[in-house]
Amino acid sequence: MDYFLIITILVGLSAAFGYINVRFLKLPNTIGLMLITIVFTLGVFALSYFDATLLNAERYIIKQIDFKTVLLDIMLSFLLFAGALHTNFEQLKIQRWPVLVFSTFGVLVSTFLVGTVMFYVLPLLGLQVNYIYCLLFGALISPTDPIAVLGILKKAGAPKKLETKIVGESLFNDGVGVVVFLTIFQIASFGTENIEVVDIFKLFGQEVIGGIVLGGIIGWIVYRLMKSIDDYDIEVIITLAGVMVGTAVAHQFHVSAPLAMVTAGLIVGNDTVRGSSMSEITESYVDKFWELIDILLNTLLFVLIGMEMLVLAMEGKYIVAGLLAIPIVLACRYASLLGPIGFFRKRLDFVPKTNLIMTWGGLRGGISIALALGLSDEMYRELFLVITYVIVVFSILVQGLTVGGLIKWVQKKGLE
Repeated sequence: MDYFLIITILVGLSAAFGYINVRFLKLPNTIGLMLITIVFTLGVFALSYFDATLLNAERYIIKQIDFKTVLLDIMLSFLLFAGALHTNFEQLKIQRWPVLVFSTFGVLVSTFLVGTVMFYVLPLLGLQVNYIYCLLFGALISPTDPIAVLGILKKAGAPKKLETKIVGESLFNDGVGVVVFLTIFQIASFGTENIEVVDIFKLFGQEVIGGIVLGGIIGWIVYRLMKSIDDYDIEVIITLAGVMVGTAVAHQFHVSAPLAMVTAGLIVGNDTVRGSSMSEITESYVDKFWELIDILLNTLLFVLIGMEMLVLAMEGKYIVAGLLAIPIVLACRYASLLGPIGFFRKRLDFVPKTNLIMTWGGLRGGISIALALGLSDEMYRELFLVITYVIVVFSILVQGLTVGGLIKWVQKKGLE
């Protein structure tokens, strides 16, 4: 089966499931697509008791796709650029310090809290896991997923300044989270005796600072090229080339492609830059093009997430560990936000229950699954993959469906 046929099948399923959701369920696309895909996959499992042809075909398709490479090396750059392009730059500028602290300090604290708690909880289920591997799990599950967050918050009616904090944090913390994961991954692979502290800071600095600098350069080049011409077709292609070339360069020089694309997207999407480099028709075409890219890749992503359950080792202990991990991850995120929110509350006008909303609205998605798929067998890949999948499904279906109600409840309480 060639790649064109696999992509055709995935796009066909995405279109069919998307139609069912919009026509009948009327859920946010992220939630509806994942729910329908999971139900479809469970139906395929049930059908396999009579005829395994469809199950085998679906498993074959999933095994042909390197989910980690497809998401982290290809799709993520496009999705983050599209998300950053439509982010309110002025609000983000006002909220820059809390966003920066949430996406760095918050991710690090959450990583160590989750890793430490899981290290003591897993033995209760008869699962003895080294501390460094528990930290790896903490690193992959701590970043919130901007792809999931952006789609759901748009329909949740969150106050703009709160939405900016959550979306801004999600746009940056996945890049930081990937770097933290890679750092701990190297320590776990080579041992602490072969890694010096300076190497850790060098890797972190190269990935993070290098990614932001590269993104600034790409954004500036795209801006200058668009400003020098007035042809909306070519200008759209220039933005596309900026993402593709920027991602390729980031991979070549081992800097963070996600952070580079977020930075480039924020520069190109800035109102000041838009006003001086794009005509009204160009701005409309650029926005519509990247909205379409965003919707298409989102649709494919959450169909793929739903289908990933076909290749999981669904052992009872693993599922129980996943269910126990849900409140642990939520509690650790809440705790990791206490310090930053307390520090900035008096300086910036935070809405009531910001910590609660950011905890419940900080959804996990494809990034966590992609990182879990990158674990090796000795790092308890199957265990952490199942735990991650359980958390992601809960996050998208339960938290995603209820975060809008939580926001409305908080707003109502604030008015009373």
